[in-house]
Amino acid sequence: MWDIFLKTLPFFALIGLGYGAGRRQFFTPEATAYLTKFVFYFALSAMLFRFAATLSIGQIFGWPFVLAYLTGTGTIYLLATAVAMLRRRGVAEAAVEAQCAVIGNVGFLGIPMLAMLLGPTAVGPVMLVLACDLIVFGSLIVILVTGSRDGRMSPAILRTVGIGLLKNPMIVSIVLGLAVSAAKVPLPVPVTDFLTLLGAAATPGALFAIGASLATKSAERLAVAGWLSTCKLALHPAAVAFTSLVVFDVPRDQASVMIAAASLPVAGNVYILAQHYGVAPHRVSASILVSTAVSVVTVSLVIGWIAQGVL
Repeated sequence: MWDIFLKTLPFFALIGLGYGAGRRQFFTPEATAYLTKFVFYFALSAMLFRFAATLSIGQIFGWPFVLAYLTGTGTIYLLATAVAMLRRRGVAEAAVEAQCAVIGNVGFLGIPMLAMLLGPTAVGPVMLVLACDLIVFGSLIVILVTGSRDGRMSPAILRTVGIGLLKNPMIVSIVLGLAVSAAKVPLPVPVTDFLTLLGAAATPGALFAIGASLATKSAERLAVAGWLSTCKLALHPAAVAFTSLVVFDVPRDQASVMIAAASLPVAGNVYILAQHYGVAPHRVSASILVSTAVSVVTVSLVIGWIAQGVL
């Protein structure tokens, strides 16, 4: 277990370095925004495209995996929603809290860290988790928040969701990479070298950007943040462990990656959505801050249990 902690420590140390730079104003919020944009649109997209171009759709997609992940994640999503509604929160706030409870930082933290710690075979399952998060739950929050305000569903909401998915560089890069793989088009060496060089910036850039963005987050509403962090760091991985290993009998190597991905802290894009719609941004901010700090220990524990065959 200690060995696993030491392996994950450099990833969180980079987050800490970014946090320190942000707190000292050495890295301003504007600088952080541009670094995030570079990672999101260029470095991470290059990494995902290169990974996808070397995999077949069969190595990434599998119905048992998808059903296990959606069932486990959906269970915690409904639990968080029910708790929010019992606290007399509206549909929009409940949707945002549920998003905090199940959407982890798979893109910026999960893909580089799990690919390094669990090996190249982890790439396909991690990308499938990312796709499920973006397509299913990323669409769901937009539908629920917008629909609750309009009082009804409309074609405009679905159009907004569709356009958002088509513009998401992570989705686009995965789809294009799989298309290249399906066409059996070999990437020229200079192109591969270019993608490798650009993609190598994704890991340090993403982790530093996570930390710098945390410097602007507040630690208000700690009771709710603690509950949502517990959902994300403990209940979510436990739920997908049960559905993947017991209910749907997903191969253990793939289930392990799913469980590790589910153990990641709350994703920063949940805050972006909360701020965009003006729904509980301080609550989300605190959840991201708390879950990221606690995940230094919990993620190491989960990956350690996976390595020892406990999960």
